[in-house]
Amino acid sequence: MSVPHDEIARRMAAFTEVCRKAGIKVTLQRTEVYRELAATEEHPDAETVYRRVQKRIPTISLDTVYRTLSLLENLKLISRVLVTSERTRFDANVSPHHHFICSECGLVRDFSSTECDQVKIPPEVAAWGTVTSLHVEVRAICSDCRGRERRER
Repeated sequence: MSVPHDEIARRMAAFTEVCRKAGIKVTLQRTEVYRELAATEEHPDAETVYRRVQKRIPTISLDTVYRTLSLLENLKLISRVLVTSERTRFDANVSPHHHFICSECGLVRDFSSTECDQVKIPPEVAAWGTVTSLHVEVRAICSDCRGRERRER
């Protein structure tokens, strides 16, 4: 799934502004790594980002991609999505939302839900510290994987 052009433009403008305010250079490598995340809803892992950006910048290294992803996360321009224990995936959608994750193929989809947003935090959890965000993960088997299972039977 692709992100609408106006949303990509908004994210890129926010990227430039956040970097400038933080005193961080807006380099071609950083811009292209962020652009790759800003333009997709796929929640790619670092290696996927690297392969895609390398098509535009053949000299970029995997280490540069990892360092850039870490920097972007520290700047709160992206977040991590832990789909499996194997690979961390990244999300440039930093607005409040939740995730549907297929436990078979790893598909990740964003969704919004007023009901999920209003989940009451149990008092014992709130006593551990100040809650700053709430993310719901719905783990399921996507319709493609479910259909594949049915056809295989």
